[in-house]
Amino acid sequence: MKIDCYMSLRCGSEDALRENISKALELEDISADVNFYRITDEKAKNLGLRGSPSVLINGKDIQPVDITGFS
Repeated sequence: MKIDCYMSLRCGSEDALRENISKALELEDISADVNFYRITDEKAKNLGLRGSPSVLINGKDIQPVDITGFS
């Protein structure tokens, strides 16, 4: 499994996100390649991301389609 996490330069949720992903993987006894990226708003737009943080599992965004807000 591959998990890619994209966050804006100002996003304050990285520590909580790291902890939550770690706990979830441990509880489910799953191993994953987890990556964290700090990106600009322009890069987020180019990637089609809808929020910060955006979490993609095996390339699929897990955020509901009707929620936006990359900040």
